[in-house]
Amino acid sequence: MAQNRNQLIQLFVGNIYNAIVHSILEKAIDKEEIKEKYDKELKSSFAKAEIYRAKINPINNAFPTNDAEELRKIIINRVNRELKNRELRGYKNIDFSLVEILVEDYFKKLNIV
Repeated sequence: MAQNRNQLIQLFVGNIYNAIVHSILEKAIDKEEIKEKYDKELKSSFAKAEIYRAKINPINNAFPTNDAEELRKIIINRVNRELKNRELRGYKNIDFSLVEILVEDYFKKLNIV
């Protein structure tokens, strides 16, 4: 069971981090056709994250505090790393200050905290 839970957590982290990255990139782009693609990816990843969230822990119960803190650190690090990679590849106007704000926002939406 623990192995299955760890796998679900990895899938959850991958999808929530992807949703946050695309949310930030969507705000950094001026072209509407690209914004639409980022929005579609954001919604898809968030929907998958919701499904994995429900499988990890009952949806009406928040995560234990230490689990939530560990997830927060992992997600913030992965998002920052991905955004820095995107910046190195030429992406402009990336607002790194949104990372922690969006992590908190998604955690509240998913009843993690």
